[in-house]
Amino acid sequence: MAGGPSTPALAAAISEAGGIGVLGCGYDSPDKIRAAVAEVRRLTTKPFGVNLFVPAPFEVDSAKVAAAVEALRPFAAKYDLELSADPPYAEDFDAQLEVVIAERVPMFSFTFGIPGADRLDSARAAGIAVCGTATSVAEAAALDRAGVDIVCLQGAEAGGHRGGFIGVPEDSLVGIGALTAEARTMTDLPLIAAGGIMDGRGVAAALTGGADAAQLGTAFLRCPEAGTSAAHRAALESARATDTVITRAFSGRAARGIRNALTEALADVPVPAYPVMNALTRELRRRAAAAGDGSMVSLWAGQGVAGGRALPARDLVVALEREADEAFARFDG
Repeated sequence: MAGGPSTPALAAAISEAGGIGVLGCGYDSPDKIRAAVAEVRRLTTKPFGVNLFVPAPFEVDSAKVAAAVEALRPFAAKYDLELSADPPYAEDFDAQLEVVIAERVPMFSFTFGIPGADRLDSARAAGIAVCGTATSVAEAAALDRAGVDIVCLQGAEAGGHRGGFIGVPEDSLVGIGALTAEARTMTDLPLIAAGGIMDGRGVAAALTGGADAAQLGTAFLRCPEAGTSAAHRAALESARATDTVITRAFSGRAARGIRNALTEALADVPVPAYPVMNALTRELRRRAAAAGDGSMVSLWAGQGVAGGRALPARDLVVALEREADEAFARFDG
């Protein structure tokens, strides 16, 4: 949800309705995170969370940068844009986390890796619940050993970036049902199931399958409180499960989104690693989104995209709860 769709209004509305809204702040400066946290607290007194991206070592491969620039050139020409992969590539993770700890945000969730033990200790000492992302049982086990409070399991169906940190992302494309069942056998930690869940039936399935909670992202992209761009909303309205693809075209990291001209053009291009590719395409994506041009925008979405609803966040949470109750009632009967 980082990079636009996540807003304080969306997080607060979800929390007010009984869920736990999470601010996707992976791309935000410390000052912007502090302001967003303050705005959520102005709108609600309920618990909420902040999600950050754990940095990983990377190299700037000049040959891959050149190949990506060449493939992107026709797209950049439309906006008379000179492409650049110059640093800075990403925000300072330590500075971001310092804000989360100083503000004593109720929940800190992270993806792409595991923060150092000292950072996790500092968060827990501040009374913050710590939640890590796993795309495989091996990653869930690593999070368990690291002492997290909660594990969020990201199934293959999930939209957006793959949150894995062990092995090749494409090798951890396990469906959320199978992933939850296997993870449940190796840890007693609370498990959150994420990936392709769009309605209360999906929530009920996650809970009966061994999860303690369900996490939804794509389902909230069409809410009026979300900062989803017009081009992204238009694509979400007509997309089907088979329209999504795993791509590295926008950021250099494997992510699931709706197929478009840019994902097709770069499908076989050896692009540079995240966050270098992300920096290279940042301005192009920004200009395309401003122009309503969905052919060059990262249209992140999970495989359940066809089940999306353009409802206010509160109404959607209420509907999810009602639908889950109905599903459990049918099961009990």
